[in-house]
Amino acid sequence: MPKKTLSYLRERALALGAKKAKIITAATIKTAAWVRYKCQFGCSGFGMCLTCPPYAPGPKETGEIIAGYKKAILIHTPNGWKADISVIVSKLEREAFLAGYYKALGMGAGPCRLCRECNIKTGCRHAERARPSMEACGIDVFSTVRANGLPIETLASSRCQAHYYGVVLVE
Repeated sequence: MPKKTLSYLRERALALGAKKAKIITAATIKTAAWVRYKCQFGCSGFGMCLTCPPYAPGPKETGEIIAGYKKAILIHTPNGWKADISVIVSKLEREAFLAGYYKALGMGAGPCRLCRECNIKTGCRHAERARPSMEACGIDVFSTVRANGLPIETLASSRCQAHYYGVVLVE
């Protein structure tokens, strides 16, 4: 069976609930060591979830992983949009895998919300759906998003409209 096209997968991301989905060159996904520090020294969830630091892959490992891909699908949902970005990423990764992209690998946004409390000692209860966030893996989301012409800005308060991004690496 021939692979589905990347355009087909982009359309599937939209059908799954993304507002925007863009096929990008994987080399435009940038990692930086400082990003993990923002998680460690800025997020109250640090160390409380297997999809977050210190458990998620670091920027060096993530950069090595990204180097093994040529393309990716960058997925966008604004705050209050109809779907959770991490759910879309997980579903699209699965669809890409079944469509012949056996290396498909996804990363969402923010901490995992599949369980009330993460089972750190015995492992993830939802490994088939849980995905680390881009930022947890050391991806500079701002640089990556801006390099690909999509909107993102710093927020003055939690009442401001946020933009959430996820990515599915495909090969």
